[in-house]
Amino acid sequence: MEIYAIKGGNPLVGEVEIGGAKNAALPIIAASLMTDETVHIDNVPDVRDTNVLLKSMESMGVIVDRNARHRVTINASHIHDYIADDDNIKKIRASYYLIGAMLGKYKEAQVALPGGCNIGSRAIDQHIKGFKALGAEVTIEYGLIKAKADKLVGSHIYMDVVSVGATINVMMAAALAEGTTIIENSAKEPHVVDLANFLNSMGANIKGAGTDVIRIKGVSKLHGSDYTIIPDQIEAGTFMFAAAITRGDVTVKNVIPKHLESISAKLLEIGCEIEESDDAVRVVSSKPLIHTHVKTLPYPGFPTDMQPQIAVALALSQGTSIVTESIFENRFKYVDELTRMGANIKVEGNTAIIDGISKYTGASLMAPDLRAGAALVLAALSAEGFSTVEDIHYIERGYEDFPLKLQGLGAQIEKVDSDRELRKFKLKIG
Repeated sequence: MEIYAIKGGNPLVGEVEIGGAKNAALPIIAASLMTDETVHIDNVPDVRDTNVLLKSMESMGVIVDRNARHRVTINASHIHDYIADDDNIKKIRASYYLIGAMLGKYKEAQVALPGGCNIGSRAIDQHIKGFKALGAEVTIEYGLIKAKADKLVGSHIYMDVVSVGATINVMMAAALAEGTTIIENSAKEPHVVDLANFLNSMGANIKGAGTDVIRIKGVSKLHGSDYTIIPDQIEAGTFMFAAAITRGDVTVKNVIPKHLESISAKLLEIGCEIEESDDAVRVVSSKPLIHTHVKTLPYPGFPTDMQPQIAVALALSQGTSIVTESIFENRFKYVDELTRMGANIKVEGNTAIIDGISKYTGASLMAPDLRAGAALVLAALSAEGFSTVEDIHYIERGYEDFPLKLQGLGAQIEKVDSDRELRKFKLKIG
């Protein structure tokens, strides 16, 4: 079993290049099914989730060519199956994007119920509501979501809750529906905007992405495109908090600073210095961190995917902080692991009350999910002594070359797969 072996105590210093956004790449890859022409996608992150989705699409007859590590060419003109039900696709949440893409193009889709991280219930009722409003029949049978329509017709859809997945799925299906669709109370996340831009580059007519009302005029068909995915807001935020947690000085490059405003604001509040340029953000942590309160909210609020990282920082901050999770109910599963490192955190419902300590100490840790796993790595990098992190497959779902990028900033971290390699790491580091 592969684990991360870590010796903490080094401030992280230097520059790190941020890759393409996983959360934008997944719907964009799925949407490439919506044309018979060839699509070229650049800045695709080489992470487990994107690779699983591409493999599943290949099993449906899609031609996938990995021209380079971060460039993919996709042609879906010979798709032979509207069913996505292989074992891999069940492991990722983004499998449901294939429903909107195939329903739009082929008016039929059958997709295995999605998996991903167990961070709480992520109901698909808003997806189903949107598909039905467009004229589809939707059933769940034998572990599959089945959607079928003679034709899709534009509709006025009000989302009962802000849902990124449902906004994306309905937007894809509506792009090839007859007439106009209006989605109200839509999600505004950067990856929703990126998908809309991608679909528009293929000939769709989508306006208002990034606001809470999206208007889609259906078109009869989409064409090929050459498109570059936006940088990953959450990977960037993780490295920004790596600087804060390890008392370092890190410049994250290839980012869109506007997407990081809520993260930068909280780092300033807890005592870090921030320098922004056109496509980079520098975070310097030279003073003791101070407490603050944070509540996760849909974009442009503080991202739920950054909640474990800020909690790790606040547990090292002076005073008492409060973290309120308003998106997912199971997002505090990492707290028991941090407690093993000395953290003083009490969870009550959807709120964590954090009393700051002066330092973490090394421990054997288990990653409970993708973002919490990355946050535990950051805690270990700041801790006194050795730590190990198991279940790193969660982390590799969304972070490309995570140990290598951290090593480039001076971290003492290695991926090992045996007790012998772990002993060698400890002997080498001393």
